[in-house]
Amino acid sequence: MEDFHSEKKMEKDNVGPRMDPPIREPEGSLGWVLPNTTMKKKVLLMGKSGSGKTSMRSIIFANYIARDTHRLGATIDVEHSHVLFLGNLVLNLWDCGGRDTFMENYFTSQRDIIFRNVEVLIYVFDVESRERDKDMHYYQSCLEAIIQNSPDAKIFCLVHKMDLVQEDQRDLIFKEREEDLRCLSRPLECSCFRTSVWDETLYKAWSSIVYQLIPNVQQLEMNLKNFAEIIEADEVLLFERATFLVISHYQCREQHDAHRFEKISNIIKQFKLSCSKLAASFQSMEVRNSNFAAFIDMFTSNTYVMVVMSDPSIPSAATLINIRNARKHFEKLERVDGPKQCLLMC
Repeated sequence: MEDFHSEKKMEKDNVGPRMDPPIREPEGSLGWVLPNTTMKKKVLLMGKSGSGKTSMRSIIFANYIARDTHRLGATIDVEHSHVLFLGNLVLNLWDCGGRDTFMENYFTSQRDIIFRNVEVLIYVFDVESRERDKDMHYYQSCLEAIIQNSPDAKIFCLVHKMDLVQEDQRDLIFKEREEDLRCLSRPLECSCFRTSVWDETLYKAWSSIVYQLIPNVQQLEMNLKNFAEIIEADEVLLFERATFLVISHYQCREQHDAHRFEKISNIIKQFKLSCSKLAASFQSMEVRNSNFAAFIDMFTSNTYVMVVMSDPSIPSAATLINIRNARKHFEKLERVDGPKQCLLMC
């Protein structure tokens, strides 16, 4: 069980693939130069102190495992991080400390700076908070500031630490919280997720969030669909290379496990971390039984691909060759002019 829920701050510079150290300069003064093709998206991560914001950020983006997040301290004011995601997309994460004095400043003296040009607001609620009314008040204040400064921002609410709720009560409690948050959010729409650092729910929530930020994602999905149909795959998944968040998928056959994506993300991310501790690097994996074969392989410079096949007559070598042949095309899709191209069935 999670016995440490204080809000977190990195003890050292953020670590992990393609993640810059925290910076404390205002937005627009990064201290480093990005390519002209880089697209920056501002993401606000907010919530009361102790809700678990920085713990989840560290697990997703900085390769922490859940049991190590107790080493993180409380966030002071606002901690900025820049995560290079899918090559030319930079997530400009603003992890906002949740102490009362900080929160009041966000809504008064820092209001225009904090809530300007926001693409996504993620508000984290501790499901066992004893100050629920104050939590809702702060959330409502965030919404008012968003409407004023970034009316087109997408809103996500994470009901966090669900592992602390009795299993037979989780659905009921989450549904009640979700209804309350959706009513409070009007006229804005919010997407709600139940999360815990101890299971795959964290990956489901963050995959959904990041999906909203990927430019031309529909074009990517169309090409993934064409690829799956050409190679006669049951299902194809595309993962971001560093975080292993699912960014796109296509299925040709119905699958029974609705949570399979986030489970795979969680398992492979943990396996990658185990490999790195042994000074080894994860490149590919094949899992085969009498019913299916699953291939996970490095795809583009920013992604991994997973291909699931159930036809036993298709040899492994053929599937691996098809993956290799599709790499160059999907590499082009990640460039600025890439979405104009399409993988044609032949």
